[in-house]
Amino acid sequence: MDTSAVQAPVHRAIVVVDIEGSTTRTNPARAGLRSVLFDLLDEAFLAGGITERFRDPFIDRGDGALCLVRPVDEVPKTVLLARVVPALTELLARHGDQDPELAFRLRVSVHAGEVHYDAHGPYGEDVDIACRLLDAPDLRRRLRSSSGPLALVVSNAIHRSVVRHGYAGIDRSSFAHAFTVRVGGQRTRGWVRTTDAVRPGAGLIA
Repeated sequence: MDTSAVQAPVHRAIVVVDIEGSTTRTNPARAGLRSVLFDLLDEAFLAGGITERFRDPFIDRGDGALCLVRPVDEVPKTVLLARVVPALTELLARHGDQDPELAFRLRVSVHAGEVHYDAHGPYGEDVDIACRLLDAPDLRRRLRSSSGPLALVVSNAIHRSVVRHGYAGIDRSSFAHAFTVRVGGQRTRGWVRTTDAVRPGAGLIA
């Protein structure tokens, strides 16, 4: 293959989400879940100040979504963990209270890295890493054993550059369990949040 024809990658913060147990739902129920999911994602990102100006359109993954955030000063990666994920947690809980029949929980993976684009959409090793962490058995077990509305994993890159520094709104001690996945013949580490997030107070969601 002529690699000179491949466009240069661009940096993105990567958030991938997946609905727990979606295959147990009927197709009409899945349609409802998908509609709610994209509405909640949009609201959660807006709660973190991430408008469409700062992100790519959400990419449909059937029972989940791929969210790519552009590297701008207005949206540091800390915002994803300190505001977007807590807002999504609150929105999921609120939705479950209001509509129990369409209640659902999410697995969430956060990473950052280089992303390629072609006519079919985004791709690349860093997208693969985020998706592999999302599908890891450790994260699935975490959500099954949790009472909260989502389970969160961050990549080693996010843990090293963001979580371990304990920035405002990020409890580094809650990311206590590490596991590895294999991507492209190499092992990469993920860190699971091992405590359920407390439902955020006023100020995140109006």
